[in-house]
Amino acid sequence: MHRRTLLATAAAGVAAGLAIPGTAAARTTFPELIDLPPGFQPEGITAGPGTTFYVGSLATGTIYRGDITTGKGSTFVEHSDSAALGLEFDRQGRLWAAGAGTGGATVYGATGRKLAQYNFNGTFVNDVVVTDDAAYFTDSYQPVLYKVPLHHHRLPGQDAVRTIRLPGELGDAAGFNNGIEATPDGRLIIVQMLADRLLSYDPKRGTAARIDLGGASVLQGDGLLRRGQYLYVVRNFFNVIAKFRLHPSLRKAELAEEITHPKFDIPATVAGFGPYLYAVNARFNIAAPTPETTYNVVRVRG
Repeated sequence: MHRRTLLATAAAGVAAGLAIPGTAAARTTFPELIDLPPGFQPEGITAGPGTTFYVGSLATGTIYRGDITTGKGSTFVEHSDSAALGLEFDRQGRLWAAGAGTGGATVYGATGRKLAQYNFNGTFVNDVVVTDDAAYFTDSYQPVLYKVPLHHHRLPGQDAVRTIRLPGELGDAAGFNNGIEATPDGRLIIVQMLADRLLSYDPKRGTAARIDLGGASVLQGDGLLRRGQYLYVVRNFFNVIAKFRLHPSLRKAELAEEITHPKFDIPATVAGFGPYLYAVNARFNIAAPTPETTYNVVRVRG
């Protein structure tokens, strides 16, 4: 089972609210809006252990850790020499961060200590997904994936990094490969934000195919989240999260729902806890953010 699905399952019942026995009408409702530090310029979000979430800063590489039960949090990784876009926890509790224009990626331990840093010589390393045997990264300006193999769950050295040339439509650099997810059998799902395409890629066979959406759109598709048979596609400038039901073959997907919220303000990515989704407002519509620009995370029913 994929790490994100494991975390979502473990948090089920918790995120639905806490019933406290022995108190009259006692019920804790988790905050619908969670404020992030002013000027943070967030992009990636991922669910962590328990009820923690992590958000990365596109501007500084700072990573913020918060708790969905209280809405409170603090800095997990201080300002670094790498940006932090797509984030992903692996089964060993390590946090992987895509490095955007720095062209690489960083791996952090449970305390925020840097465990490894990889250089892909990439142009814009956008998102990451970790499977049983590797971490895969998209590059939005190059028709490639970057692969960091994981042998017996150990972090390899730089010499183990591989660049995978993508075939077919996935190899169209103008499509802007963005969010990436994985299925339990190790296949990958990638959204092309500008080309309005959702594609599958089989690393074992090196083959790619477009997923038939039945006329639905994933234009401006940013972060992806798979939960069981459902795939959530954050369509940032449309302020919508498109919920698709995936066919097991990955040949097609049916639009089940379009989720929105009046407080959405260009959400970029999404994390799942129990029946809820937590979307981070990147506010890409602000041309010149200041240290006072406000950002938050919005909770919606998934």
